[in-house]
Amino acid sequence: MKLSVISEFLAANGFPNEIEGDSGVTIRAANTLEDAGEGDISFLANPKYTDLLCKTRASVVIVKPDVDMPNGKTTIRCADPYAAITATMIRLHGHREHPRWDRDEHAIIAPTATIGSDANIGPFVTIGENVRVGSNATIYPGCFVAENVNIGDDVTLFPNVVIYDGSRLGDRVTIHAGSVIGEDGLGYAPVDDKWLKIPQVGRVVIEDDVEIGACCAFNRATLGETLIGAGTKFSDSVVVGHGTKIGEHCMIVAQVGIAGSTRIGHHVTLAGQAGISGHLTIGDRARVGAQSGVMNDLEPGADYLGFPATESARFRRQLSLVRKLPEMKQHLVDLESEVQRLREQLENHVDARP
Repeated sequence: MKLSVISEFLAANGFPNEIEGDSGVTIRAANTLEDAGEGDISFLANPKYTDLLCKTRASVVIVKPDVDMPNGKTTIRCADPYAAITATMIRLHGHREHPRWDRDEHAIIAPTATIGSDANIGPFVTIGENVRVGSNATIYPGCFVAENVNIGDDVTLFPNVVIYDGSRLGDRVTIHAGSVIGEDGLGYAPVDDKWLKIPQVGRVVIEDDVEIGACCAFNRATLGETLIGAGTKFSDSVVVGHGTKIGEHCMIVAQVGIAGSTRIGHHVTLAGQAGISGHLTIGDRARVGAQSGVMNDLEPGADYLGFPATESARFRRQLSLVRKLPEMKQHLVDLESEVQRLREQLENHVDARP
C-alpha cells in the first residue's frame, strides 16, 4: 500500500497528518522501531524510545509534529502517533479471520437452543437447553455453554471457554481461551466451626464490546448480578469476585484480583497484579498502579500506588524516605553516640567541681 493511501485513510478517519519525504513509498506491514525493516511503517509515542529513531530500518515512522527526525527519514507527522499506528495496522492487517465451520457435525446443540443466522460453531462445542446464540457468533472447539445462557450478536468464544447457566453476554463480546464465566463465588457461612455453602443464585451480565483475556474467572453473584460495563477490557488471569460491578470502558491488566461486592466506576485502570479488597468503591477514572493493594475506597480521577494503596505523590515521598532509611539509621546512631559523649563530658564536669 502506498504511503499516500495510508495518509489519506488516516485523514479520513480523524487523524490529520503531513508527510515529509517520499509519499510514494510502498508499505507492507507495521512493526516496532527495533524490529522494523524496509517496507515497514513504525511509530514513536513514548519519548524513552527516541534513540531508536537513529537505528530503525523502518521505511516510514509516525511521529508527533515537534519530533526531530534524523537522516531525513520519511515521516508522517500526526498529533497522536499511537492512535494513528493503530488505525494503520487495522488498514494494513485487519483483525483475525476465524475458521469457518458453520455448525460442525460434532457440535452438540440442545433442541431448545436458538442459533442466529451465520453462526459459526466448531467441533465439540456443547450448547445447553434454552440457550440463545446471536447472529454471526463464533464459538471455537471445546466451548461449553450451559442452559439459559443468552449470547448476543458478533460474539467470539475462543477454545475451551465455559459459560455457566444463566449468564448474559452482550453484542461483540470476545472471550479468549480457557476463561470461565459464571462459576460459583466464594460464598460460605461459618456454622459450628464448619463452612456451609451459600447457594449462588445470581448471574453474570457482560455488556456490549467487552473483551476478556485468557484464563480469567468471573464469579456469579450470590444474589443479583456480577456486572461488567460496556467496552471494558481485561487481560489474562483476572479474577472478578461475586456481586462486583465494573463500569464502562475500564482497563483491567493481567493478574488483577477483585474481591466480591466491589463497585468500580467507569474508565478505571487497574494495572498488573493489583489486588482489590471486597465491599469497596473505586471512583470514576481512578488509576491503580501495578502490585498495589487497595484496602479502602478510592476517590475519582486520582492515581494510586503501593500497599496499602495511597495517592501516587504521597507514595513516592514515602518510598523516597524508605530508600534513605540506611543513611538515616546511621545518622541516628551517630547522634546517639554524640549525645552519649556529651552526657559523659557533662557528668565528668559536674564531678570535677569543688
